[in-house]
Order: sequence, then C-alpha cells, then structure tokens
Amino acid sequence: MDKLKAAFIFLAPEAEPERHRAVISTPAVELHVVGVKNYDEACRIAKELVDEGIAAIELCGGFGHRGVAKIVEAVEGKVPVGVVRFDIHPGLEGKSGDEIF
Repeated sequence: MDKLKAAFIFLAPEAEPERHRAVISTPAVELHVVGVKNYDEACRIAKELVDEGIAAIELCGGFGHRGVAKIVEAVEGKVPVGVVRFDIHPGLEGKSGDEIF
C-alpha cells in the first residue's frame, strides 16, 4: 500500500502558511500541517496542496459549515475533505469561523 499524503489545515489569526507548517511522516502517512489566517487563504493553500499530490484534507474545528463548503469548492472534488467539528471553537473566542471570516 502506498503512503497516504494528507493535510490538516488549521485557522489561527496571525498564521502565515509559509512559516507555520510542518510535515509529520510515519510509515503509512505523510501529514502536512498548515496554519492559515482566514478562509480565502485556506482555499489558496488547499488548491496548492492538491497540486502537490495531497490525497485528503482535514480541516480544524474553526471552519464553520460555509468555510468547509468553500474548501470543498476550491479543490473541485479532486480530494475528499473532512472536518473536526466544534459548534463554537475555543481558539476563536468561542465562535465559529463562519462568524469571523
């Protein structure tokens, strides 16, 4: 079985995706973790990750329903998109990303 290349995108107000990223590699999974500051940046990064061979994307709980829909649209169905769910997110002052972005 080939190694799964996956990504986890998280929201943080002052994140810079070029600086706030890491790759964690296990025998079965290569996980790319990237911080972004808003939905627009997340869409751009998601498209770049897919172009680099990422096969699945998971989004942090800060992405509300609209934010998840934006990412799904951005990747044009090329990869599955999953999400950690919070109705309100503790890292976003108890709000959903939909209220902020």
